[in-house]
Amino acid sequence: MNTNLPVALRSISVSVTANDVQFVFRNRPNFGRPYFGGLYAYLAQAIPTGTTATLPIVFTSDGGNPTPVVGLDDEPVTVADITGTGVYHLFYDQAAGRLQLIAPGL
Repeated sequence: MNTNLPVALRSISVSVTANDVQFVFRNRPNFGRPYFGGLYAYLAQAIPTGTTATLPIVFTSDGGNPTPVVGLDDEPVTVADITGTGVYHLFYDQAAGRLQLIAPGL
C-alpha cells in the first residue's frame, strides 16, 4: 500500500492513432515499483481539434506500455471525457493494471 502523497505527473506529448489517444509522460525512477494510490496528471497538451470523440485515452511513459484510462464504471475514458488541458485526479492500482479517472479537469 502507498503511504506517500499522491504522485504528480506532467504530460510531455499527446499523439492520436487510429485506435487511441496517447498521453506520454517522462519515465521516473519509481516507475515499475508497485503502486496503489492516487495521482494527479497535468495534461499539458490539448487533444487536436477534430479528433474522434469515441477514441479511448491511454497513458504511457517513454518507451513504456500504454495503460488504458477507465472511468468510475470501468468503461474506457474517451476524448469526449477530456475537457482540455489541466489537472486530472486518478487512482492507480499497478497490480491490477487499472488506471481510473476520479475527477476530470480540476
